[in-house]
Amino acid sequence: MNNRILAMSTAIVCAVAIGGCGLLEDGGKGRTKVTVWLMKDSASNDFIERFTTDYEKEHKDVELEFKIQEWGGIGPKVTAALTGAKGAETPDVIEVGNTQVAQYAESGGLLDLTLESMRDLGGKDWQPGLAEPGSINGVQYGIPWYAANRVVIYNKDLFEKAGITELPKTREEWIDATEKLNKDGNQGIYLAGQNWYVLSGFIWDEGGQLAVEKGGDWAGALDTPAALKGMEFYEELQALGDGPKDADEEKPPQSGVFAGGKVAQIISVPGSAAGIEKANPALKGKLGYFPIPGKTAKRPGSVFTGGSDLIVPERARQRSAGIEVVKALAGEKWQAELAKAMNVVPNKTTLADVNNGEEGPAAMARAAAAGRATPNSPRWADVEAENPIKPYMTAVLQGRDPKKAAKEASDLITDLLARR
Repeated sequence: MNNRILAMSTAIVCAVAIGGCGLLEDGGKGRTKVTVWLMKDSASNDFIERFTTDYEKEHKDVELEFKIQEWGGIGPKVTAALTGAKGAETPDVIEVGNTQVAQYAESGGLLDLTLESMRDLGGKDWQPGLAEPGSINGVQYGIPWYAANRVVIYNKDLFEKAGITELPKTREEWIDATEKLNKDGNQGIYLAGQNWYVLSGFIWDEGGQLAVEKGGDWAGALDTPAALKGMEFYEELQALGDGPKDADEEKPPQSGVFAGGKVAQIISVPGSAAGIEKANPALKGKLGYFPIPGKTAKRPGSVFTGGSDLIVPERARQRSAGIEVVKALAGEKWQAELAKAMNVVPNKTTLADVNNGEEGPAAMARAAAAGRATPNSPRWADVEAENPIKPYMTAVLQGRDPKKAAKEASDLITDLLARR
Protein backbone atom coordinates (compact mmCIF):
# COMPACT_ATOMS: atom_id res chain seq x y z
CA MET A 1 0.00 0.00 0.00
CA ASN A 2 1.14 3.58 -0.57
CA ASN A 3 -0.09 5.07 2.67
CA ARG A 4 1.54 2.89 5.30
CA ILE A 5 -0.60 1.96 8.27
CA LEU A 6 2.09 0.18 10.23
CA ALA A 7 3.27 2.02 13.34
CA MET A 8 6.27 0.04 14.54
CA SER A 9 8.89 0.71 17.18
CA THR A 10 11.39 -1.39 15.27
CA ALA A 11 15.00 -0.44 14.74
CA ILE A 12 15.78 0.97 11.32
CA VAL A 13 16.60 -1.84 8.94
CA CYS A 14 19.97 -1.79 7.25
CA ALA A 15 21.21 -3.60 4.21
CA VAL A 16 22.95 -6.94 4.21
CA ALA A 17 24.82 -6.20 1.03
CA ILE A 18 27.55 -7.85 -0.97
CA GLY A 19 29.13 -6.26 -4.01
CA GLY A 20 28.95 -7.36 -7.64
CA CYS A 21 26.07 -8.72 -9.68
CA GLY A 22 25.09 -11.92 -11.43
CA LEU A 23 27.79 -14.53 -10.70
CA LEU A 24 30.13 -13.42 -7.98
CA GLU A 25 33.81 -13.55 -8.76
CA ASP A 26 36.89 -14.50 -6.73
CA GLY A 27 35.69 -15.13 -3.16
CA GLY A 28 32.22 -15.86 -4.44
CA LYS A 29 33.51 -18.92 -6.31
CA GLY A 30 30.87 -18.65 -9.02
CA ARG A 31 27.93 -18.28 -6.64
CA THR A 32 24.75 -16.69 -7.93
CA LYS A 33 23.90 -13.37 -6.32
CA VAL A 34 20.21 -12.66 -5.72
CA THR A 35 19.33 -9.03 -5.03
CA VAL A 36 16.25 -8.33 -2.92
CA TRP A 37 14.66 -4.92 -2.35
CA LEU A 38 12.88 -4.70 0.99
CA MET A 39 11.10 -1.65 2.33
CA LYS A 40 12.29 0.23 5.38
CA ASP A 41 10.87 -1.14 8.66
CA SER A 42 9.40 -4.27 7.08
CA ALA A 43 11.99 -6.56 8.67
CA SER A 44 14.54 -6.06 11.40
CA ASN A 45 18.24 -6.25 10.78
CA ASP A 46 18.36 -9.34 12.98
CA PHE A 47 15.68 -11.07 10.88
CA ILE A 48 17.52 -10.30 7.63
CA GLU A 49 20.81 -11.56 9.03
CA ARG A 50 19.27 -14.79 10.34
CA PHE A 51 17.42 -15.41 7.09
CA THR A 52 20.57 -14.77 5.05
CA THR A 53 22.69 -17.12 7.16
CA ASP A 54 20.10 -19.88 7.05
CA TYR A 55 19.33 -19.53 3.36
CA GLU A 56 22.96 -19.42 2.23
CA LYS A 57 23.70 -22.46 4.38
CA GLU A 58 20.97 -24.42 2.59
CA HIS A 59 21.74 -22.93 -0.84
CA LYS A 60 25.53 -22.91 -1.01
CA ASP A 61 25.52 -21.66 -4.60
CA VAL A 62 23.58 -18.49 -3.71
CA GLU A 63 24.69 -15.18 -2.21
CA LEU A 64 21.95 -12.85 -0.96
CA GLU A 65 22.04 -9.07 -1.18
CA PHE A 66 19.32 -7.08 0.58
CA LYS A 67 18.86 -3.43 -0.31
CA ILE A 68 16.52 -1.36 1.87
CA GLN A 69 14.26 1.12 0.12
CA GLU A 70 12.35 4.16 1.37
CA TRP A 71 8.58 4.24 0.78
CA GLY A 72 8.73 7.84 -0.35
CA GLY A 73 9.20 7.92 -4.11
CA ILE A 74 9.36 4.13 -4.47
CA GLY A 75 6.70 3.97 -7.21
CA PRO A 76 8.77 5.51 -10.03
CA LYS A 77 11.84 3.56 -8.93
CA VAL A 78 10.02 0.20 -9.12
CA THR A 79 8.40 1.11 -12.43
CA ALA A 80 11.81 2.00 -13.87
CA ALA A 81 13.19 -1.34 -12.67
CA LEU A 82 10.29 -3.24 -14.25
CA THR A 83 10.41 -1.44 -17.59
CA GLY A 84 14.17 -1.38 -17.94
CA ALA A 85 14.47 2.40 -18.01
CA LYS A 86 17.94 3.67 -18.86
CA GLY A 87 20.23 3.54 -15.87
CA ALA A 88 17.70 1.69 -13.69
CA GLU A 89 18.74 -1.28 -11.58
CA THR A 90 16.51 -4.34 -11.78
CA PRO A 91 16.66 -6.53 -8.65
CA ASP A 92 15.53 -10.16 -8.57
CA VAL A 93 12.86 -9.75 -5.87
CA ILE A 94 10.96 -6.62 -4.81
CA GLU A 95 8.72 -6.02 -1.82
CA VAL A 96 5.76 -3.84 -2.84
CA GLY A 97 2.67 -2.60 -1.04
CA ASN A 98 -0.21 -5.01 -1.54
CA THR A 99 -2.39 -2.36 -3.18
CA GLN A 100 0.41 -1.37 -5.58
CA VAL A 101 0.52 -4.65 -7.49
CA ALA A 102 -2.13 -3.65 -10.05
CA GLN A 103 -0.26 -0.43 -10.76
CA TYR A 104 2.99 -2.33 -11.42
CA ALA A 105 1.28 -5.11 -13.36
CA GLU A 106 0.08 -2.52 -15.85
CA SER A 107 3.71 -1.99 -16.85
CA GLY A 108 3.80 -5.57 -18.14
CA GLY A 109 7.05 -6.22 -16.30
CA LEU A 110 5.93 -8.71 -13.62
CA LEU A 111 6.62 -12.43 -13.70
CA ASP A 112 3.60 -14.75 -13.55
CA LEU A 113 3.87 -16.62 -10.22
CA THR A 114 0.52 -18.42 -10.40
CA LEU A 115 2.03 -21.89 -10.60
CA GLU A 116 4.24 -21.34 -7.57
CA SER A 117 1.36 -19.87 -5.57
CA MET A 118 -0.78 -22.97 -6.04
CA ARG A 119 1.87 -25.70 -6.12
CA ASP A 120 4.45 -24.66 -3.54
CA LEU A 121 3.03 -21.90 -1.38
CA GLY A 122 -0.48 -23.01 -0.39
CA GLY A 123 -2.23 -20.02 -1.89
CA LYS A 124 -5.67 -21.22 -0.79
CA ASP A 125 -4.82 -20.27 2.80
CA TRP A 126 -3.46 -16.78 2.14
CA GLN A 127 -4.88 -13.73 3.85
CA PRO A 128 -7.52 -12.42 1.42
CA GLY A 129 -6.41 -8.82 1.82
CA LEU A 130 -2.99 -9.76 0.47
CA ALA A 131 -3.86 -12.46 -2.05
CA GLU A 132 -6.65 -10.62 -3.88
CA PRO A 133 -4.71 -7.46 -4.80
CA GLY A 134 -1.77 -9.65 -5.84
CA SER A 135 -3.91 -11.32 -8.50
CA ILE A 136 -4.71 -9.45 -11.71
CA ASN A 137 -7.16 -11.00 -14.16
CA GLY A 138 -6.57 -14.41 -12.65
CA VAL A 139 -2.77 -14.17 -12.74
CA GLN A 140 -0.91 -14.17 -9.40
CA TYR A 141 1.86 -11.60 -9.66
CA GLY A 142 2.21 -10.75 -5.98
CA ILE A 143 3.04 -13.37 -3.34
CA PRO A 144 1.70 -12.29 0.09
CA TRP A 145 4.41 -11.55 2.62
CA TYR A 146 2.85 -9.97 5.71
CA ALA A 147 -0.26 -8.06 6.75
CA ALA A 148 -1.34 -5.48 9.31
CA ASN A 149 -4.77 -4.10 10.06
CA ARG A 150 -6.69 -2.01 12.53
CA VAL A 151 -8.22 -3.25 15.76
CA VAL A 152 -9.94 -1.52 18.67
CA ILE A 153 -7.43 -0.37 21.29
CA TYR A 154 -9.16 0.22 24.61
CA ASN A 155 -8.41 1.55 28.08
CA LYS A 156 -8.92 -1.36 30.48
CA ASP A 157 -9.43 0.90 33.50
CA LEU A 158 -12.25 2.83 31.82
CA PHE A 159 -13.93 -0.40 30.73
CA GLU A 160 -13.73 -1.72 34.29
CA LYS A 161 -15.14 1.50 35.76
CA ALA A 162 -18.05 1.32 33.30
CA GLY A 163 -18.79 -2.25 34.40
CA ILE A 164 -17.98 -3.77 31.00
CA THR A 165 -16.70 -7.29 31.61
CA GLU A 166 -17.40 -8.84 28.19
CA LEU A 167 -15.73 -7.38 25.12
CA PRO A 168 -18.24 -6.59 22.37
CA LYS A 169 -18.47 -9.03 19.47
CA THR A 170 -21.32 -7.42 17.50
CA ARG A 171 -22.04 -3.90 16.35
CA GLU A 172 -25.03 -3.73 18.69
CA GLU A 173 -22.91 -4.74 21.69
CA TRP A 174 -20.23 -2.27 20.62
CA ILE A 175 -22.63 0.67 20.48
CA ASP A 176 -24.12 -0.31 23.85
CA ALA A 177 -20.68 -0.54 25.48
CA THR A 178 -19.52 2.74 23.95
CA GLU A 179 -22.60 4.54 25.26
CA LYS A 180 -21.84 3.22 28.77
CA LEU A 181 -18.29 4.53 28.49
CA ASN A 182 -19.52 8.06 27.77
CA LYS A 183 -19.61 9.28 31.36
CA ASP A 184 -17.56 11.17 33.95
CA GLY A 185 -16.11 13.38 31.23
CA ASN A 186 -14.76 10.44 29.22
CA GLN A 187 -15.24 9.77 25.51
CA GLY A 188 -16.61 6.36 24.66
CA ILE A 189 -14.62 6.40 21.45
CA TYR A 190 -12.44 8.87 19.58
CA LEU A 191 -13.13 8.50 15.86
CA ALA A 192 -12.10 11.22 13.44
CA GLY A 193 -14.64 12.09 10.77
CA GLN A 194 -12.41 11.22 7.81
CA ASN A 195 -11.05 7.81 8.82
CA TRP A 196 -12.01 6.30 5.48
CA TYR A 197 -10.18 3.02 6.05
CA VAL A 198 -12.55 2.31 8.94
CA LEU A 199 -15.53 3.37 6.83
CA SER A 200 -14.40 0.93 4.13
CA GLY A 201 -14.78 -1.97 6.56
CA PHE A 202 -18.32 -0.94 7.46
CA ILE A 203 -19.20 -0.67 3.76
CA TRP A 204 -17.78 -4.13 3.04
CA ASP A 205 -19.75 -5.58 5.97
CA GLU A 206 -22.93 -4.33 4.33
CA GLY A 207 -21.98 -5.94 1.01
CA GLY A 208 -20.96 -2.64 -0.59
CA GLN A 209 -17.80 -1.51 -2.38
CA LEU A 210 -15.79 1.68 -2.79
CA ALA A 211 -15.70 1.12 -6.55
CA VAL A 212 -16.74 -1.64 -8.93
CA GLU A 213 -15.47 -2.87 -12.28
CA LYS A 214 -17.88 -3.13 -15.18
CA GLY A 215 -16.63 -4.41 -18.51
CA GLY A 216 -13.09 -3.30 -17.82
CA ASP A 217 -14.12 0.16 -16.59
CA TRP A 218 -14.19 1.22 -12.95
CA ALA A 219 -16.90 3.29 -11.30
CA GLY A 220 -17.33 4.73 -7.81
CA ALA A 221 -19.92 2.93 -5.68
CA LEU A 222 -20.37 5.02 -2.52
CA ASP A 223 -23.94 5.84 -3.54
CA THR A 224 -25.22 2.26 -3.49
CA PRO A 225 -27.71 1.31 -0.72
CA ALA A 226 -25.16 -1.02 0.89
CA ALA A 227 -22.40 1.61 0.96
CA LEU A 228 -24.81 4.18 2.38
CA LYS A 229 -25.69 1.77 5.21
CA GLY A 230 -21.99 1.52 6.02
CA MET A 231 -21.75 5.30 6.24
CA GLU A 232 -24.87 5.36 8.42
CA PHE A 233 -23.20 3.09 10.99
CA TYR A 234 -20.01 5.15 10.86
CA GLU A 235 -22.07 8.26 11.66
CA GLU A 236 -23.73 6.53 14.62
CA LEU A 237 -20.42 5.38 16.08
CA GLN A 238 -18.57 8.64 15.44
CA ALA A 239 -21.24 10.58 17.34
CA LEU A 240 -20.32 8.74 20.55
CA GLY A 241 -17.12 10.75 20.89
CA ASP A 242 -15.71 14.20 20.19
CA GLY A 243 -13.57 13.37 17.17
CA PRO A 244 -13.38 16.17 14.58
CA LYS A 245 -15.78 15.81 11.67
CA ASP A 246 -13.50 17.56 9.21
CA ALA A 247 -10.15 15.86 9.81
CA ASP A 248 -8.58 12.43 9.65
CA GLU A 249 -6.98 10.38 12.44
CA GLU A 250 -3.67 12.25 12.13
CA LYS A 251 -5.06 15.75 12.76
CA PRO A 252 -4.54 15.65 15.65
CA PRO A 253 -2.87 12.24 16.00
CA GLN A 254 -5.47 10.02 17.64
CA SER A 255 -2.85 8.15 19.68
CA GLY A 256 -1.94 11.43 21.35
CA VAL A 257 -5.58 12.12 22.22
CA PHE A 258 -5.96 8.60 23.59
CA ALA A 259 -2.82 9.03 25.69
CA GLY A 260 -4.63 11.74 27.65
CA GLY A 261 -6.42 8.96 29.54
CA LYS A 262 -9.97 10.22 28.97
CA VAL A 263 -10.70 8.24 25.79
CA ALA A 264 -11.95 4.68 26.13
CA GLN A 265 -11.34 3.44 22.57
CA ILE A 266 -9.61 4.23 19.29
CA ILE A 267 -9.37 2.19 16.09
CA SER A 268 -5.74 1.74 15.09
CA VAL A 269 -2.97 -0.77 14.48
CA PRO A 270 -1.60 -2.37 17.68
CA GLY A 271 1.78 -0.77 17.02
CA SER A 272 0.25 2.55 18.09
CA ALA A 273 0.41 1.34 21.69
CA ALA A 274 4.13 2.02 21.92
CA GLY A 275 3.62 5.72 21.21
CA ILE A 276 0.65 5.90 23.58
CA GLU A 277 2.60 4.37 26.45
CA LYS A 278 5.59 6.58 25.76
CA ALA A 279 3.38 9.68 25.90
CA ASN A 280 1.66 8.47 29.07
CA PRO A 281 3.65 5.83 30.99
CA ALA A 282 0.73 5.47 33.42
CA LEU A 283 -1.13 3.58 30.67
CA LYS A 284 1.55 0.91 30.34
CA GLY A 285 -0.07 -2.48 30.84
CA LYS A 286 -3.56 -0.96 30.79
CA LEU A 287 -4.25 -1.18 27.06
CA GLY A 288 -6.38 -3.94 25.60
CA TYR A 289 -7.24 -4.98 22.05
CA PHE A 290 -10.13 -6.62 20.25
CA PRO A 291 -11.16 -7.01 16.60
CA ILE A 292 -13.63 -4.50 15.21
CA PRO A 293 -17.00 -6.16 15.89
CA GLY A 294 -19.04 -7.47 12.99
CA LYS A 295 -22.75 -7.43 12.28
CA THR A 296 -23.01 -10.81 14.02
CA ALA A 297 -20.80 -12.65 16.50
CA LYS A 298 -19.90 -15.26 13.89
CA ARG A 299 -17.05 -13.20 12.45
CA PRO A 300 -15.29 -9.92 13.19
CA GLY A 301 -15.93 -6.83 11.14
CA SER A 302 -14.21 -6.35 7.81
CA VAL A 303 -10.97 -4.41 7.90
CA PHE A 304 -8.65 -2.85 5.39
CA THR A 305 -5.53 -4.99 5.12
CA GLY A 306 -2.28 -3.17 4.67
CA GLY A 307 0.98 -4.96 4.14
CA SER A 308 3.23 -6.24 1.42
CA ASP A 309 3.55 -8.70 -1.44
CA LEU A 310 6.71 -9.98 -3.08
CA ILE A 311 7.14 -9.71 -6.86
CA VAL A 312 9.74 -10.93 -9.34
CA PRO A 313 10.53 -8.70 -12.34
CA GLU A 314 10.52 -10.36 -15.76
CA ARG A 315 13.79 -8.54 -16.42
CA ALA A 316 15.46 -10.01 -13.34
CA ARG A 317 18.82 -11.62 -14.16
CA GLN A 318 18.23 -14.40 -11.63
CA ARG A 319 14.51 -15.09 -11.99
CA SER A 320 14.59 -18.75 -10.96
CA ALA A 321 16.81 -18.07 -7.97
CA GLY A 322 14.62 -15.09 -7.06
CA ILE A 323 11.52 -17.27 -7.07
CA GLU A 324 13.22 -19.66 -4.64
CA VAL A 325 14.00 -16.76 -2.28
CA VAL A 326 10.35 -15.67 -2.46
CA LYS A 327 9.26 -19.21 -1.56
CA ALA A 328 11.48 -19.15 1.50
CA LEU A 329 10.39 -15.69 2.68
CA ALA A 330 6.72 -16.59 2.15
CA GLY A 331 7.04 -20.11 3.57
CA GLU A 332 5.75 -21.12 7.00
CA LYS A 333 9.13 -21.19 8.79
CA TRP A 334 10.11 -17.61 8.00
CA GLN A 335 6.54 -16.34 8.14
CA ALA A 336 6.40 -17.42 11.77
CA GLU A 337 9.79 -15.81 12.42
CA LEU A 338 8.75 -12.53 10.75
CA ALA A 339 5.45 -12.39 12.65
CA LYS A 340 7.20 -12.81 15.98
CA ALA A 341 10.04 -10.44 15.15
CA MET A 342 7.88 -7.62 13.78
CA ASN A 343 4.47 -8.21 15.42
CA VAL A 344 2.75 -8.47 12.05
CA VAL A 345 0.17 -10.90 10.67
CA PRO A 346 1.57 -13.89 8.73
CA ASN A 347 0.47 -14.35 5.14
CA LYS A 348 -1.74 -17.37 5.91
CA THR A 349 -4.88 -17.60 8.02
CA THR A 350 -3.61 -21.00 9.21
CA LEU A 351 -0.74 -19.22 10.98
CA ALA A 352 -3.00 -16.87 12.92
CA ASP A 353 -2.00 -18.33 16.31
CA VAL A 354 1.72 -17.55 15.91
CA ASN A 355 1.44 -14.43 18.07
CA ASN A 356 -1.09 -15.69 20.61
CA GLY A 357 1.26 -14.64 23.40
CA GLU A 358 0.96 -10.99 22.32
CA GLU A 359 -2.50 -9.49 22.89
CA GLY A 360 -2.36 -6.81 20.19
CA PRO A 361 -0.94 -8.89 17.33
CA ALA A 362 -3.24 -11.78 18.28
CA ALA A 363 -6.30 -9.54 17.97
CA MET A 364 -4.95 -8.22 14.67
CA ALA A 365 -4.49 -11.75 13.35
CA ARG A 366 -8.08 -12.70 14.26
CA ALA A 367 -9.36 -9.61 12.48
CA ALA A 368 -7.23 -10.27 9.40
CA ALA A 369 -9.42 -13.22 8.44
CA ALA A 370 -12.03 -10.64 7.41
CA GLY A 371 -9.46 -8.44 5.70
CA ARG A 372 -10.01 -6.75 2.38
CA ALA A 373 -8.04 -4.48 0.08
CA THR A 374 -8.94 -1.35 -1.85
CA PRO A 375 -10.25 -1.69 -5.43
CA ASN A 376 -7.78 -3.52 -7.64
CA SER A 377 -7.46 -0.77 -10.21
CA PRO A 378 -4.06 0.53 -11.39
CA ARG A 379 -5.50 4.04 -10.94
CA TRP A 380 -6.54 3.62 -7.30
CA ALA A 381 -3.44 5.50 -6.16
CA ASP A 382 -4.89 8.55 -7.94
CA VAL A 383 -8.07 8.21 -5.88
CA GLU A 384 -6.10 8.07 -2.64
CA ALA A 385 -4.04 11.09 -3.67
CA GLU A 386 -7.09 13.30 -4.25
CA ASN A 387 -9.37 11.29 -1.97
CA PRO A 388 -12.97 12.45 -2.49
CA ILE A 389 -14.04 9.98 0.21
CA LYS A 390 -12.83 12.23 3.02
CA PRO A 391 -14.88 15.34 2.16
CA TYR A 392 -17.86 13.09 1.48
CA MET A 393 -17.67 11.75 5.03
CA THR A 394 -17.37 15.24 6.48
CA ALA A 395 -20.36 16.43 4.46
CA VAL A 396 -22.57 13.63 5.81
CA LEU A 397 -21.39 14.10 9.40
CA GLN A 398 -22.15 17.81 9.13
CA GLY A 399 -25.73 17.14 8.05
CA ARG A 400 -25.68 17.04 4.25
CA ASP A 401 -27.96 14.63 2.40
CA PRO A 402 -25.98 11.32 2.27
CA LYS A 403 -27.31 10.21 -1.12
CA LYS A 404 -26.39 13.44 -2.88
CA ALA A 405 -22.97 13.66 -1.23
CA ALA A 406 -22.25 9.99 -2.04
CA LYS A 407 -23.27 10.45 -5.68
CA GLU A 408 -20.91 13.40 -6.10
CA ALA A 409 -18.03 11.50 -4.47
CA SER A 410 -18.74 8.40 -6.57
CA ASP A 411 -18.68 10.47 -9.77
CA LEU A 412 -15.29 11.92 -8.78
CA ILE A 413 -13.93 8.43 -8.10
CA THR A 414 -15.19 7.29 -11.51
CA ASP A 415 -13.44 10.20 -13.21
CA LEU A 416 -10.16 9.50 -11.37
CA LEU A 417 -10.22 5.80 -12.24
CA ALA A 418 -10.83 6.61 -15.91
CA ARG A 419 -7.77 8.85 -16.27
CA ARG A 420 -4.83 7.59 -18.33
